[in-house]
Amino acid sequence: MGARVAGSVALVTGGNRGIGEAFVQQLLEGGAAKVYCGARTVADVPQALLDAGAVPVHLDVTDTASVAKAAATCDDATVIVNNAGLHGRDRLVLAADPDMARQEMEVNYFGPLNMIRAFAPVLAANGGGAIVNVLSVAGAFPTAFMGGYSPAKSAAMFLSIIARAELEPQGTSVTALVVGSVETRMSDHVVGAKEAPRDIAIAGLKAMERGERVADTDRMAMEARAKYALDPVRWERGVAKVLHSTAPPSTGR
Repeated sequence: MGARVAGSVALVTGGNRGIGEAFVQQLLEGGAAKVYCGARTVADVPQALLDAGAVPVHLDVTDTASVAKAAATCDDATVIVNNAGLHGRDRLVLAADPDMARQEMEVNYFGPLNMIRAFAPVLAANGGGAIVNVLSVAGAFPTAFMGGYSPAKSAAMFLSIIARAELEPQGTSVTALVVGSVETRMSDHVVGAKEAPRDIAIAGLKAMERGERVADTDRMAMEARAKYALDPVRWERGVAKVLHSTAPPSTGR
């Protein structure tokens, strides 16, 4: 079993908006004893979260010094939600910004790795606890116009599985969440049905409490993963078709 929400001390990276903000809200509503809201700029933490009891913490997951300081400050943590992410909306080889893939890897892969390395001893000292990595369907299979984002989230999936195996002796569970399209600023360019961040947070925390290794958080994630598993070649040909018939969206988060 993973950690319980009630009575936990949680830290959510990128907790000032979107899915991260929803995780902070749900943890507080679920009876967490304390919830740290990690943000690169603490002034960006919504007043509503502060009023609800969230504790703002300056945290840049790509900066090991910042992560180390957070680990020292939040030394009572029992749950870590690695939510901070970056989507550059670019291609990979034919990228408009050739540096974007590196930035996406820094945030989406090395960021969670930095956090897990720094907080593993903290969680061990506090009884084991749990780590939740907020990933994406784009990390489960190659996705058009997510050139650097898709490989970075895929790497984070393997990170989750390996970290779980390494940390199992200290009683720390690691859950990777496969998330579909969600109504956030990151997906404001996406047309079609989107999930509410709150629903993703609810599903993710339930998966954590059950101690799941990999969990789909929504219908799109489940259906897309099933479709790819049934015919990966057809899916990959579809990616190529979309890439060569559609103009790429503008770069930006």
